[in-house]
Amino acid sequence: MDYTRERAFELLRKHNKDEGHIKHAIAVEATMRYFADRMGGDVEKWGMAGLLHDIDWEKMQSTPERHTLEGARWLAEDGWPDDIVRAVLAHGWGMCSDTKPESDMEKVLYTIDELTGLVITAALVRPSRSVQDLEVKSVKKKWKDKAFARGVDRDLIVKGAEMIPMPLDEVIEWVIQALRLVEPELGLGESAGA
Repeated sequence: MDYTRERAFELLRKHNKDEGHIKHAIAVEATMRYFADRMGGDVEKWGMAGLLHDIDWEKMQSTPERHTLEGARWLAEDGWPDDIVRAVLAHGWGMCSDTKPESDMEKVLYTIDELTGLVITAALVRPSRSVQDLEVKSVKKKWKDKAFARGVDRDLIVKGAEMIPMPLDEVIEWVIQALRLVEPELGLGESAGA
């Protein structure tokens, strides 16, 4: 069976109806593809891992401790490659999974999952509502404000950046660059009515 982006997106849509979750998946996919391209990873595979990482979130919100476990099971039963299944599990390490990120793909997914949300939220409070004019220093300023995007676990992101290993500022820069490529799909910038 072919494991394509189209098939992954169809599966994502089967289990997720909320457009916010779809946009988050697209943001993480784009970021994973960007990192893979720069780190010598399989761009398509990393992208699909990003797209599918939260496949079970809508159905597991009431039992968050089951998040990643169900999604990984669904993907394994559907015959998805083991490394994608493992990446889905590993992105929840220490929260809802005991699977520690080991491969570069797993480490990056673990690190950037919540960071994409912080970067997007930082863009949304700008007059442009865009990542096109967003800079690392602006994200770092918001980072220090614990009331801003309070659900984002900053310690987890730092821990992930250290695992990659990569300086946090560079991780943030790459996330911004990646999100610029999919800004319209995320409802940012001009598509946000700026």
